[in-house]
Amino acid sequence: MRATRITTNLRVADVDAAKSFYTDYLGLSAEEFNMGWVARYASPETGVNVQLVTRDASAPEDSVVSVHTDDVDGAYREAQELGYEIVYPLTTEQWGVRRFFVRAPDGNVLNIVQHKD
Repeated sequence: MRATRITTNLRVADVDAAKSFYTDYLGLSAEEFNMGWVARYASPETGVNVQLVTRDASAPEDSVVSVHTDDVDGAYREAQELGYEIVYPLTTEQWGVRRFFVRAPDGNVLNIVQHKD
């Protein structure tokens, strides 16, 4: 698997209520997207970003990070071959991403995702 970007997923009770801390105080003023249950904020100057998540819309557990890849199908096969627990199977979501969740040996759940081009 080849990770092209990793984004932290911070659990919040309410995206809109948490937004000002991350946008105003931390300077992550660019809202890259907001789906109500998940939103990504970034710094236009540095490109650093964070995702705020209330509860994943379709997966049974929340992930701690989103690992972006250009070959999610290959990453899925590799995770299976290595015997890692698949928490959420490879799925094309209605919002256009293709992803699965895998549990790392330390217990953390990772969202392995590929965005459509």
